[in-house]
Amino acid sequence: MTLRLLQIDETNVGDHWHLGAQDRCFYIWEYTSGRDFSFSQTNDLINNLKKKPTASAAQLRHKDRAIGVCGEALRVTLNAEWLRTATIVPAPPSKSPAHPDYDERMRRVAQAIPHQDVRALVRQAGDFVASHERANQGLNRISLEELLEAYSIDEALVAPPPMRIAILDDVLTNGTHYLAMKTKLIERFPHAEIIGLFIARRVFPTPEAAGFPPL
Repeated sequence: MTLRLLQIDETNVGDHWHLGAQDRCFYIWEYTSGRDFSFSQTNDLINNLKKKPTASAAQLRHKDRAIGVCGEALRVTLNAEWLRTATIVPAPPSKSPAHPDYDERMRRVAQAIPHQDVRALVRQAGDFVASHERANQGLNRISLEELLEAYSIDEALVAPPPMRIAILDDVLTNGTHYLAMKTKLIERFPHAEIIGLFIARRVFPTPEAAGFPPL
């Protein structure tokens, strides 16, 4: 099957409640919430992509392969002319560099496209429980306000000023991280074109997939 870059539009923007009509966000696959790696190839891919750096060597080989798959998928679906003038800004890891679970998977995905202008323009202060782990620990999802407080622009990386920015993250859920990053980037680069670029968007199981008969 030919891969295509799909755009969030009026039919599904309501699934990601921090997004509005002014946001241009794109994705390749759909990740089904509440299902494990065995549910679909996408769920398996995302599960491997999110493996912690402290996982076993065998698990990290799966992570490395997932990073390569994501990089190749972006390479073949992105417009080469647009990409040539774009800066890819990976979502910052949920942990600080000194933490053993510091995971630069999105920077590695960007470099696997490959792409020359990859800049970690948005940096995060402190450590957070990763979004995909919060529910298992009885925690609410991180708020936009918390991220805006934790995020800042790395001034060492701002030159030359980017004119086209692709915010790169693995799964689009509510759009909280995307909006926090976009807010900081717009403040610093008010004339830049900014899009969101995701490996997958979060969807919920259909009644049939959940084992219920259709209405």
